Amino acid sequence: MDVKAGVLEVLNNIIGEDLSSQMDENLFDSGLLDSMATVELLLDLENKFGIQAPVSEFNRENWDTANKIIAKVESLLG
Repeated sequence: MDVKAGVLEVLNNIIGEDLSSQMDENLFDSGLLDSMATVELLLDLENKFGIQAPVSEFNRENWDTANKIIAKVESLLG
């Protein structure tokens, strides 16, 4: 599975917006992600990719753009 396409699909489902042209936009600063959406994001990514992304290890700075989320998922996939 293409990680980029999968992450963008999950983000689009949560945010309701195509982020493919805004890959480096800070999703928290722009108000697109909040704490509830973050939990949903982590759960959806775990389900889609079979990864473990514990909320306890969540660091907002590492997950604040689409590109960073893609990189994080790729690192968790090994």
